[in-house]
Amino acid sequence: MMEYGYYPGCSLHGTAKEFDLSIKESFTSLGLGLKEVEDWNCCGASSAHETSEELALALAVRILSQAEKAGQKTIVAPCAACYSRLKMANVEVAHDAGLRKRISHIIGQDYQGNVAVRHVTEIYKENKDRLAASVTKPLAGLKIASYYGCLLARPKAVVDWDDAENPTTMDELVTSLGAQALDWSHKTECCGASFSISRGDIAVRLVGDILGAAKLAGADAIAVACPLCQANLDMRQSAAERRNKTTYKLPIIYISQLIGLAQGKDAKALGLDKHMVGAEKVLEKLSAAPIPHGEKKPVAV
Repeated sequence: MMEYGYYPGCSLHGTAKEFDLSIKESFTSLGLGLKEVEDWNCCGASSAHETSEELALALAVRILSQAEKAGQKTIVAPCAACYSRLKMANVEVAHDAGLRKRISHIIGQDYQGNVAVRHVTEIYKENKDRLAASVTKPLAGLKIASYYGCLLARPKAVVDWDDAENPTTMDELVTSLGAQALDWSHKTECCGASFSISRGDIAVRLVGDILGAAKLAGADAIAVACPLCQANLDMRQSAAERRNKTTYKLPIIYISQLIGLAQGKDAKALGLDKHMVGAEKVLEKLSAAPIPHGEKKPVAV
């Protein structure tokens, strides 16, 4: 079994537990293993980045150093913010030996720069043949708007596995699962990110714009790969409905949950019962979809 180092970050052990559950469930069917980075710490996300360059780098580099000490050549960081911070830190210290030495001194351990940082969607894409072979319950009839947000495919100079302005990785994954990947206008627009805390009004407006665009495109659900994007689009959806005097009722589903469903996994095991906007209509639609000859009809949860 191929095994990757795993950096869940703060979100996947808390508010995004369903992302963690569904990744592990789907990886099992792909014959891929995950081992958490030992004694990992918070990556600092945007808070440290805005406070101190050295603090932001030290937090990220310590995680990378912990993985390197354990002999983990590649770590998977599912949270888009964590992925961005670790990826950026890796690039910065790799191109500046003096900076790497200074940060190594701060964290009290030497980092040689031998750890690659990957996002979970990148791993799914690389294992597309395994993924196709693992699909037992195609998501026929589902129309999915893939939402990448600000960080997943940016900046261009650092993220080289997808297009910064028109990413397609999740769309390709959705198509491989048997669903329809929609062409829509807001796949990389900002959801408001941390403004959800300091300026909720801005976040609600941006969330409404994204939901409205997905609804206009005919989406049954929005696929995401970022805990903060999922939280904003899911938790702020009712506020956006009140603001815009409309109804969206769009489930915000992690790409790993969609993969798990296509692999025949139980909806509750994938954490689909943990969202604010329920996925019942999506599950009902899948249950009503034509079943390939010889397969048993799945039971909706």
